[in-house]
Amino acid sequence: MSNPNETQFRLLRYLDSHPQVSQRELAEHLGVSLGKTNYCLRALVEKGLVKARNFRNSQNKRAYLYKLTPQGIEAKARITARFLKRRMDEYERLKGEIEQLQREVNGEGGE
Repeated sequence: MSNPNETQFRLLRYLDSHPQVSQRELAEHLGVSLGKTNYCLRALVEKGLVKARNFRNSQNKRAYLYKLTPQGIEAKARITARFLKRRMDEYERLKGEIEQLQREVNGEGGE
């Protein structure tokens, strides 16, 4: 997952449904380093897309609640639409390649 936009998309999406996730768990889910996860989270907080809040009654003082802000929800929707379009374009391209390969294997045409 080297694309920063895909990382941001997956991060926002996961935080939206798992606001109490730890950075370590988030890093494991995303398949990136803990340092990259921390860096990306800080960037989202600085952009105003995510709020990070300490649990007041937590035994673990490092526990946070990550909440998407209204701007974060809008950004997630925009990024999701772009991600979906990219995946659909990729799907159509692959579908065409598969159909061409099937025709070649069946002897219906070739180059």
